Amino acid sequence: MHTAMRGLIRTVLLEIADKGLPGNHHFFITFDTGHPDAELADWLSDRYPGEMTVVMQHWFDNLDVGEDGFAITLNFGDAPEPLYIPYDAIKTFVDPSVEFGLRFEPADEESEGDASAPAPVEELINGAQDDAKPDADVVSLDSFRK
Repeated sequence: MHTAMRGLIRTVLLEIADKGLPGNHHFFITFDTGHPDAELADWLSDRYPGEMTVVMQHWFDNLDVGEDGFAITLNFGDAPEPLYIPYDAIKTFVDPSVEFGLRFEPADEESEGDASAPAPVEELINGAQDDAKPDADVVSLDSFRK
């Protein structure tokens, strides 16, 4: 089941690489920064030693979707940084604009039988926002919406 869900992520990213993000779609992607195939700047892996949540929304560049993962350049405080995120390093993939979310449990928990139960999207979104470091500024854009 996890292979199929990761295939769905790949399909979505291929579409975005081809046509861009449609409408209000955006993604919170939480991944394991310690995954052996994940590639990120040393300062990012030092700051986020276990997992990191990135937002793919207004500005991203160099999206290259492969069989095992994807490369993307994201902006961190006006500093563009390239990342490579293997699909099997992804812990959550959420699009709050359409209340869609996937959560992947660690392999040792999969054998317990409840690993594929989806979490409520609100829990996934709130969890992604809770991953922000205490010194991070979280800004609600609701007041700017028309």
